Amino acid sequence: MGASEVHLSYSNGATAVPLIEKTIGRLFDEVCSTYEHNDALVSKHQALRYTYGELRNRVDEVAFSLLSLGVKKGDRVGIWSPNNAEWVLTQFATAKVGAVLVNINPAYRVPELEYALNQSGVSLLITAKQFKTSDYHSMIYELALELKEQHGKMDSEVHASRIPTLHRIVTLDNSNDASHPGMLSWDGFIEEGKRASTAELRERELSLAFMDPINIQYTSGTTAYPKGATLTHYGILNNGFFVGEEMKFTSKDRLCIPVPFYHCFGMVLGNLANSV
Repeated sequence: MGASEVHLSYSNGATAVPLIEKTIGRLFDEVCSTYEHNDALVSKHQALRYTYGELRNRVDEVAFSLLSLGVKKGDRVGIWSPNNAEWVLTQFATAKVGAVLVNINPAYRVPELEYALNQSGVSLLITAKQFKTSDYHSMIYELALELKEQHGKMDSEVHASRIPTLHRIVTLDNSNDASHPGMLSWDGFIEEGKRASTAELRERELSLAFMDPINIQYTSGTTAYPKGATLTHYGILNNGFFVGEEMKFTSKDRLCIPVPFYHCFGMVLGNLANSV
């Protein structure tokens, strides 16, 4: 092999059940078609209940919005929020468009947030307004003073010297844009998705491969700076699937997920185990 030739190394051990060689979006759509009328997601504190058919439609809406905002394959999309339905929608929508979802710990303070955004290169951030005593908006404005001069318009991008890769911020708060300058409300974000088409989304999905990176999860950083572990469709999809197999899940079972989605436990052993 010449010095300029690089080949990926791939091998796996014997398994009675073959590993799934599909992207998360493709398998998600297959499950939604098979169990279209079954309950898929219940968010009690939001009084929301989606069947698999409804969940697929909501996920596609978010995917359309990401495409409309120019999110490309491999772009980093951060989510900073406690558990809610929007977290789940974002998880599957980013997988459908090939963006790398960056899970941000809801307990982060300003220095930790700054490190994670810059180290992973987040270009679009979806954020809650607050959680318990943490005021997320205030911490973001502390990092990006320039946002105060913006007015939440779609044609204006974020330009903040301390977080230079960040270009868009979507807040889950749906109050008037004047209350969060430089941020787009969730409803406004979904409205933008009407500019994208199903054909555009399908074309993007066809360009994705199951070995593509799809998620970055940060370690706790107890001995040094947190490490961003990059995970693939293949890795976390099969992890979730085989956890569900070991727990003997069926389409009639329900799974309560009280743990945070930002961690592998909630996102993979919870959301994916329950959805694939």
